[in-house]
Amino acid sequence: MPTNDDTIRIILFSYENTMILTVGHTKGGVGKTTLALNIAIARALAGRDVWFINGDRQETALIATTIRAEKGITPVIACAQYSDGATLRQQVKQTGGKFDDVVIDVGGRDSTALRSALTFTDALIVPFQPRSFDTWEFASISHLVEEAQSLRGEFPAYAILNCADSTGTDNEEAINALLDYPLLKYLDAPIGRRKSISTAGGKGLSVLEYTPKDAKACAEIQTLIDSIFI
Repeated sequence: MPTNDDTIRIILFSYENTMILTVGHTKGGVGKTTLALNIAIARALAGRDVWFINGDRQETALIATTIRAEKGITPVIACAQYSDGATLRQQVKQTGGKFDDVVIDVGGRDSTALRSALTFTDALIVPFQPRSFDTWEFASISHLVEEAQSLRGEFPAYAILNCADSTGTDNEEAINALLDYPLLKYLDAPIGRRKSISTAGGKGLSVLEYTPKDAKACAEIQTLIDSIFI
């Protein structure tokens, strides 16, 4: 159980006008950074003041936003690197309330940054691909969500099908595997396996900005954004 001091710290994270969203998983290779980048840029394109936090030791998100800044691409995305859990928590506590949205890219393993983010995030996005290795990890991330909720109360944890197959039964089988983990709510906004999304990310762009325009990819990302924020 949290001490009184712990409870006070958690309450202080309840910023009235700031949405804190964490994109994370205990498994790597699920496409979390690409999704987090697309979410952060989409919110900035909608006029929100966004702080994008790279909470992973791999600096992929930081590199992507640096490429964006060097090319003078607008809107500008503020980005910081905090892979240590205590530092991440303290920095968001001090600065998070200055932004409309805070998007945290964290995980790929059971890290202090992931555990820390779960103690104050408003919502968690868990990308997963339609592969057995991904569904095996539902137990691990669900356990971390359960631990965090025991300390701070319930918060939404949404599982997102990423790099979905265009044919076959693997998508449905992966979604059905979620039924054993009720703390992970399936959000019906799947993202297909689309080259345009990864190519755009490598250029520091959201697929919403990328040309030539991929209408299907844009529609999928927009549906995801609308499902999370509206």
